[in-house]
Formats: sequence, structure tokens, C-alpha cells
Amino acid sequence: MFIIELSYTAELAVIDQYLAEHRDYLELHYTSGQLLCSGPKNPRNGGIIVGLFKTRDEVDHFILNDPFNKQQAAKYTVSEFIPVKCHKLIKELCS
Repeated sequence: MFIIELSYTAELAVIDQYLAEHRDYLELHYTSGQLLCSGPKNPRNGGIIVGLFKTRDEVDHFILNDPFNKQQAAKYTVSEFIPVKCHKLIKELCS
């Protein structure tokens, strides 16, 4: 699994301009099964995406095509982790 942390580098007015496009892009990846959850941080200075990507290359490709990245409105930090314990609701995803 991968955790992608976005930190906005643009004003919220710019982020809001591309938010619908960003969410549509996320929806494509939910449909493909690559994303588990996502949402804004509080305070709203970025967001978190939890992905079920198979490789770091898949993550990099995802980030490259994210509308926020294309508009240079966010920077991204990626952490890969191996879940060893999971809630029963997502246990199947952890193996």
C-alpha cells in the first residue's frame, strides 16, 4: 500500500479551480481498484490518498497525471508500507 500526501503549493482559489477535475481523476482510479480512500487534510493545506498500487512506478504515473500536479498546484510525498494488521472490513486488501 502507498500513502500519498499532497501539500498545496497554490492558493486555495487555484485549488478550487481544479478540484472537480482532480476528483474526477480520483474516481477513475477508484473504479480501477487502485484507491482505497482520499480526502483533504485539516487544516485544508493538502490531502491524503491511500492507494493499492502494485509498484512505485504506478504511483509515479498516477501523480504525473493528477490535475493538481499538471497545474503545479501541489507537491507530493509518497510512503510505501506493508500492512500486517488490518480491520476486518479491509483484511482482504492487506494480504
